[in-house]
Amino acid sequence: MSDLIARKDGKAGRFTLNRPGALNALTYEMCLQIESYLGKWEADPDVEVILFEGAGERAFCAGGDITAMYKTAVAGDYDYGRQFWTDEYRLNAKLATSPKPIISFLHGFTMGGGVGLGCHLPHRIVCESSQIAMPECGIGLVPDVGGSLLLARAPGRFGEYLGTTASRMGPADAIFAGFADHFIPQEDWPRLIETLCDTGDVSAIAKAARPAGPAPLLQIEAQVNEFFRGDYFGDIVNNLNHTGGDFAEACIKKLSRSSPLAMAATIELIHRVRGLDDIVLALGMEYRFTYRAAEQGDFIEGIRAMVIDKDKSPKWRHAMTDPLLPAASAMLRPLGPHSLDLTES
Repeated sequence: MSDLIARKDGKAGRFTLNRPGALNALTYEMCLQIESYLGKWEADPDVEVILFEGAGERAFCAGGDITAMYKTAVAGDYDYGRQFWTDEYRLNAKLATSPKPIISFLHGFTMGGGVGLGCHLPHRIVCESSQIAMPECGIGLVPDVGGSLLLARAPGRFGEYLGTTASRMGPADAIFAGFADHFIPQEDWPRLIETLCDTGDVSAIAKAARPAGPAPLLQIEAQVNEFFRGDYFGDIVNNLNHTGGDFAEACIKKLSRSSPLAMAATIELIHRVRGLDDIVLALGMEYRFTYRAAEQGDFIEGIRAMVIDKDKSPKWRHAMTDPLLPAASAMLRPLGPHSLDLTES
């Protein structure tokens, strides 16, 4: 069975990510296939809407398949990962700017690469099981696939909070933070999908939507805006360390699991992207870090600790209390002739 099922169904082009055993993690081949079908369906007058779904009960897409990136990087081949990111980022940009309405059904886990696939669209649907997060700092990366732009657009300082703590958002939180648009009970999805395929009418989405309830993130809004407002990551760490209390202690515990270099660069990245508000420019900024991540950052060690050996004891290059700004800025320097090129090869 193919890892990606792509077919026309009435007035819809339908993508189903079909790796349920791997939480529908996105492979390089799947990225290229999606891009190819997307181009065909955008040019097809019979296709009025495009749908994204994930097979199985546990996930829409829990991220990118990074095992191949790890194996090639350990062998000293950094070009494979750089090409993967280039082509994936090009797909992210195309999805965000597609002339046709695209709808994502974000059940279960939607993380990392799944956010890039499903959260830049005009119609993003969540349900009772939805759990959305950007956990890249935990493997030595920054929130990428355009995630920095979503974080930069989040209310107040929630972008900084979500990007560094990797906190998961349920359906109400995802809508509040700008990662989703509508809550629709999952039992109603088949009927909605049938309507979309029959009619191509996206107004059916709003008609099917229900209240998501209060967002739990609102309960910590004051603390997030107070402690995550620093200009640099070090400011945030100092704010939390010198305050105490349950919220600060919980945040420090979450931050201690991730790469200090990646978190420092994440704060810098979000601040830069917030003033740009453009997905292509955001992807270009992210690529500066991911281009260097295996060779100069914590990416290899993060994958080893969290995915390969699973000892969850990474040996990061820096401590959280180090002066991290010079190293983070170096990871985000322009790449010159190696800058992100979204032209199809």
